[in-house]
Amino acid sequence: MREVERAIVLAAGLGTRLKWLTNHRPKALMMVAGEPVITHVIRSLVAQGVRDIAVNAFHHAGQLQTFLGDGSGFGCRITISYEEELLDSGGGVRKAMDLLPGDGPVAVCNADVLSEINVRQLAVILPDAGAAIALVANPAHHLRGDFALNRGVVMEAGEERFTFSGVSVWHPETFSDYKPGDIFSLTRPMRELIAQNRCAGLLYRGPWFDIGRPRDLMRANRIMGRR
Repeated sequence: MREVERAIVLAAGLGTRLKWLTNHRPKALMMVAGEPVITHVIRSLVAQGVRDIAVNAFHHAGQLQTFLGDGSGFGCRITISYEEELLDSGGGVRKAMDLLPGDGPVAVCNADVLSEINVRQLAVILPDAGAAIALVANPAHHLRGDFALNRGVVMEAGEERFTFSGVSVWHPETFSDYKPGDIFSLTRPMRELIAQNRCAGLLYRGPWFDIGRPRDLMRANRIMGRR
C-alpha cells in the first residue's frame, strides 16, 4: 500500500454553524467523546503513517498552537499555517503545502470530520498529477450531493450522486498554478481535474461525522461515546 507521510488539516474556519459554541474557541477544539475533534483526526493520520502535518489556523489560532504544540505529543511534527485572512479551503492548502518537507502525496482532511477513511487507499488510486477523494452517502443537510462516481473516476454528473467526505489525497503538482495567498475553494482544482479525468474516487460506507452543526456534534458525541 502506497505510503502517505504528509498531511494538511484544515482548521481555519470560523465555525459559524456552531453558533455560540465557537465564540471563544475554534471548531477544531470542540469536544467529541472526551477529546478535541482535531485530536481524533491527527491520531488517525499518524496511525496511517503520516509524519508531517500542517494545520491552517485563523479563528482563535493561538489556542490551536498552544494545544497542538510541535506535534511530539501526537507522534508527528506539526506546523501551524497562520492565515491573516481566510484563504478558503483551496487557498489554505496551497499556503500550508509550502510548510511541509518532501515532495510526496499530501492528504488533506477537514478538522471537523471524523471517519475511518484510509488515506493510503486513496493514495493507491491517485492519478499522476491528480487527486483522489473519498465520497460518502448524502447526509440529510446535503441530499443533492456533489459528484458522481463511474468505475473509480469522479464525474460532475451521473445517475447517483454522492457527497465529498472532506478527506482527499493530492499530488502537489496540482497546485502549481496557484500562488500562496490565493483565495479559492478546494473544489476549484478538484473540478479542473474532474474535467481532465484525473480525479479518482472511492465510496466510503463506514462511520462518518461532520460536526459542523450543533445537532451533528451531539450525534457524534452520542455515537462515539459508546465505542
